[in-house]
Amino acid sequence: MNDIKDTKSFKARLGLFLTYLIMFFFTVMAIYPLIWLGINSFKTTTEFQLNKLGFPKDWVTVNYTDAWVRGKFPHLILNSVIYTGITTVVTLVFSFMAGFAFAKIPHKATKFLHGSYVIGLLLTLQSIMVPLFLIINWTGLYNTRLGVLIPYIGIAMPIGIYLGTDYIKSIPDALVESARLDGATYMKIFSAIIVPMAMPVAVTVAILTVTGTWNEFMLINILTSSDALKSLPVGVQKFAGALSSDFGKQFASLVIGLFPMLLFYLFFRKEITKGVAAGAVKG
Repeated sequence: MNDIKDTKSFKARLGLFLTYLIMFFFTVMAIYPLIWLGINSFKTTTEFQLNKLGFPKDWVTVNYTDAWVRGKFPHLILNSVIYTGITTVVTLVFSFMAGFAFAKIPHKATKFLHGSYVIGLLLTLQSIMVPLFLIINWTGLYNTRLGVLIPYIGIAMPIGIYLGTDYIKSIPDALVESARLDGATYMKIFSAIIVPMAMPVAVTVAILTVTGTWNEFMLINILTSSDALKSLPVGVQKFAGALSSDFGKQFASLVIGLFPMLLFYLFFRKEITKGVAAGAVKG
């Protein structure tokens, strides 16, 4: 019996060791490129070409100041914050209101309407870019913030409605029915019961919307021509053109572009972990 217990204990320890070893390997693989990028952002182009892996002899901080000014990053970051904030808030409100209606308010048109929204998950951005541009141009919204925000919200809502509807379906119908018997309106039920209980999956939708909107590059280029309306990824892309040979400024611009997302994950890592786990279980 002791031999069997010792064997099981050894296998358990070996399995745990291998698990941590694999996790450590993938952690290094994920972190090393960021460290390499950060180190090389302080090199001149000549030093980078001569030494791509080592530390710089002289830490050139002017790469960041030049990239910050040439890329017009203050204005682009503000635009990204506006687009991301408005898109996320509107997507959450509309998606969960629609999800509540689809899950808890019976109607003949529910299946059709729900299906018409969710089918948006099957559409790729490449397949709708041309008709979307034509519609935005025809409505006179080209080169306006509204012309950017409407497609962003429309693209984000299908996944929000899909996750929100499935999650709200798991909330007991008895809660809604008892609230209705007490005279509560659907709006009151939504704000007082549904929203607090659906908060975990709302975090999941918010994460997907924030990351998707913040990193979006193709639509903002198609729907706007003015630099005043561009977002952060466009500023980073500028350094891949005329300044493509200046590696120090290229890397500095990439670090500037990555930094807001790194801060987002750093400050909200607990909420992100809880939200993704809840969304995975309920979705």
